[in-house]
Amino acid sequence: MLPSIRHLPACLSKALLAWLLFALLLTPALARQPVSSPPTEQQKIDYLISTVATLHGASFIRNGSAYDAEHAAAHMRLKLRFAGSRVKTVDDFIVYCATGSSVSGTRYTIRFADGRNIDAATFLRGKLAVFGTP
Repeated sequence: MLPSIRHLPACLSKALLAWLLFALLLTPALARQPVSSPPTEQQKIDYLISTVATLHGASFIRNGSAYDAEHAAAHMRLKLRFAGSRVKTVDDFIVYCATGSSVSGTRYTIRFADGRNIDAATFLRGKLAVFGTP
């Protein structure tokens, strides 16, 4: 059984009291976890462009011509710059900059090294769905 504080020497009870006070004051600081804010629309757009840029072995079919991943990402960045204030959300980016030709109306396709093809919008929305998940 622990002795009561009345039976402790004065210096020990003061030290114990100081330690308890310190622990109580420190607890809220330790309990506060840094709150991570959700990613911004620009961070989501940057994520999609960098994902495209790093798809090694993939070809991006745009208006019937095949382009490598880095060229496709550069084209998306260019379209984003030209779109300007029309692009407010990542969905706007996908619609206006990353899924089809505004001139011909032709949809962009991604062809992977194994020969599979996927619509660019489907691919980007799939990548966006897992963005930020552990």
